[in-house]
Amino acid sequence: MDSVTQIVLGAAVGEKILGRKIGNRAMLYGAIAGTIPDLDVVIGLFLDPLSAVEIHRGFSHSILFFSILSPLLGWFIARREKDSKVSVMNGAGLVFWALFTHALLDAFTTWGTQLLWPMAYKFAFRSIFVVDPLYTIPFLFCLIMAMRKARTDYNRTQWNNRGLKISSAYLMLTLVLKGVTYYKFQRAITLSGLEVVALETKPTPLNTILWTATAETKTAYWIGDYSFFDTRPIVFNAYPKNHEFLDGFMQDKTMLRLVDLSEGKYTVTKKDGKLYFNDLRFGLLNRNSTNPEFAFCYELLPSKSGFKVREVPKTRAEGLLLLQQLWKRISGN
Repeated sequence: MDSVTQIVLGAAVGEKILGRKIGNRAMLYGAIAGTIPDLDVVIGLFLDPLSAVEIHRGFSHSILFFSILSPLLGWFIARREKDSKVSVMNGAGLVFWALFTHALLDAFTTWGTQLLWPMAYKFAFRSIFVVDPLYTIPFLFCLIMAMRKARTDYNRTQWNNRGLKISSAYLMLTLVLKGVTYYKFQRAITLSGLEVVALETKPTPLNTILWTATAETKTAYWIGDYSFFDTRPIVFNAYPKNHEFLDGFMQDKTMLRLVDLSEGKYTVTKKDGKLYFNDLRFGLLNRNSTNPEFAFCYELLPSKSGFKVREVPKTRAEGLLLLQQLWKRISGN
């Protein structure tokens, strides 16, 4: 999830564990701990584009990392709060749960998390977008209300608990919505007669009203969307896999890394004599079936040792256009 959301969640967890003892400082410690896993993004700034994506939500989002860091930061918190009789165990517990809930929340997104790193498996429920105001805003409001109360005030605890309950209930609701939309997409595929080998659904940016599905057949990926305000049948557009464009290159190390990173869900396109690798997990930037642009697209650059990659940059104008299209599409077809 986005940084603001993780700060709010971490602060609420800190308050839950040590708020009665040290007040708003518990929120501060929780907020800081809740942002630590995403420091892998900073490390990625010094790496090539592919390596930066590979390490994101890896080791820094794992139980192993949490287990190592928690006692260290717990000792630091205990030292600073010795007058409040905060033990190392108390501090370590705050840090561990702030870190763990960060990764657990990320597991609900499309990207997923490697909680069991070094195992490569990613937990990804794909039921919430990485930025969702309906999750964050009520949670933030409850946290601010809690901050305004004295640490011994019962209402402080109530407001914090309310934020945790509302946000958790919303997460559970996203799983229900995912189940409903999965059924809708599955029924549309059955009616269309497509021979699908895999189906994946996820919400579109900033909401859980408009959902998108990627259905895989032998030669193409079919992408469609569904809004809870729709009145017409779901329509799927085909995007050829074109995997044959990579024939003879599938033993290249860079190519194998790209395929692994995309979890095998990718298309290859040619444009102006250049070859592009499109990671389908994060959807489209536009809905032009003849000239599609994907959220994660890499230009394949031949080199003496095989291939190098360059991530195709996104412009501010593309982002604004996507938001305009989404807002219009959410209201129904």
